[in-house]
Parts: sequence; structure tokens; C-alpha cells
Amino acid sequence: MYTKAHSPELGEFLKVCRARLSPQTVGLPDSGAPRRVPGLRREEVAQLVGISTHSYARLEQGRAPVPRSVLGALARVLHLDDEQRDHLFELAASGGREPRRRPAQRVHPHLRRILDELNMTPALVLGRHLDILAWNPLAAALLTDFDRVPENKRNYARLLFTDPAFRELYLDWRTNARTCVAHLRLEAAKRPGDPGLAALVGELSVADADFRQWWAGRQMTGLRMGTKRLRHPLVGDLTLDWDSLTYTAAPAQKLVIATAAPETPSHDGLLFLASWTADSDQSARDATA
Repeated sequence: MYTKAHSPELGEFLKVCRARLSPQTVGLPDSGAPRRVPGLRREEVAQLVGISTHSYARLEQGRAPVPRSVLGALARVLHLDDEQRDHLFELAASGGREPRRRPAQRVHPHLRRILDELNMTPALVLGRHLDILAWNPLAAALLTDFDRVPENKRNYARLLFTDPAFRELYLDWRTNARTCVAHLRLEAAKRPGDPGLAALVGELSVADADFRQWWAGRQMTGLRMGTKRLRHPLVGDLTLDWDSLTYTAAPAQKLVIATAAPETPSHDGLLFLASWTADSDQSARDATA
């Protein structure tokens, strides 16, 4: 029995799964020669599954239906647990065609200007798939030093699920993480088979069991930004109201800002953090003068 022609998410999921395995893990000899790609090669997976390299390549490229027997063999060869195996079969049955890749996102100049003017309010610009396009110094001081994150990894959902320090900031991590999944699920519904989203979903499905479970649940609730509680290493616990404002000139980009009610410990904490950030920036400028 064959499943439907699959969506790009399946190919991305398979790539991530084979990238995390070594030849030794699956019982293959290590020749000692340098490997150009991390993990298993396509031909190695094909050999273990018992199909040709060409047939396996067609599976990853979304160009062929997938026999259920091959899916079962893939789950075994790639050492998938029960949840990952279920996710594999779900992706294979979902169908879909791969659209063209969209151009790289760049923050709109007007939003960049607004960020530069917000000195007392943490703010950042999120694009498609919750990619982090830009931020102001106070957002970096509050959340993480985004400059230290490689540009192709600057994604809010990725950080929330895979960066331990970023994750520990959130006292209500599960609520925020489920909101991220719901947001990505809504994007997937609007644009099925988006290659960039497929790659992100495949990566996070392998990296985190909670993401895999929530994504499979297909819930699309709780999309409001709302109130978030953070435990910051410098200023302690903060309760902040987060708002997301869509920019009409670039609807795929959202300005996200965090505020606290006046005369509250959280407001005082933001003021202290803003002052500390300004002092740090001034010291850095003085050091390079």
C-alpha cells in the first residue's frame, strides 16, 4: 500500500533525522574519510532501507508516493521513537505540492526606524515563521544577544524550543511554546507546503517531543501575544504585556513590543534594564573611541 505524494515537510524531516545519526550508530563501518555532510548520506539510508539511492532521493524531493513498508523501514533505520514514527506517517499521508521559495526577508526601513526610536521599550520585528528580523538593544538585554545567534538561526520558535537559556527565561514556558506552535500551524494552513516552514517544522519535530506532539495535534488556538512572565538574571521576575502590531506596508512583518504597568516592580525592572543597557552601550563606545 502506498501513501499519497507527500509534502516538503516529509523530506525536511528525513534530512534532519539522518543528519543526527552517525554510521556507527546504525552499524555501518567508518572509513575514516572526511564527510561532506553531517550524519548519514542518502546512499547509506537507502542501503539500510533496501531501496536504490535514486528512489530514496525521490522520496526526499517529494517526487514519489511512499510505500508503507518503506516508511516502516525508515522509522527503524533512523531510530525513531513512537511519536517520531507517528509523525513520519502523518507527514507522508498529508500530500501537497512544494511552492517556490520566497526571497529572504529584510526588515522594512520604517520599522527599523521605529525600533531605533524605542529606547525605553523592548521591541523586535518578527517575519514569516517567527523569524527575528530586527530588534532594539533593550530587547536584546531582556531576551538574548541576538547578534551572537547566526542569522539563519534567528527564529523565535527555534530559540524557545532549542536554546536552554532562552527557554529558562519563561516562567510559563509551555503556554508560550504552544502559542508558537499555534502560530506556525496557522501559517501552514495559509500556505501549505512552504519550504521554509517545512524545514523549521522538521527540525523542531526531531529536536523536541513537545513540539512534535503539539504540531501533530493541529491546535490553532491561543494566538494572542498576551502577558508573559520572565525570570531575568539581572532584574529578577517580570510580568510584561506583549503586543503584536502588523505593519500594513509589509503585512508579513510584525512589530512586537513589551510593556509593564506603571509603578509596578516590573516597570521598575524595565527602567533599570534600560539604564543598564544605555550605560553598557556608552562604555562600549568609549572603549572604541
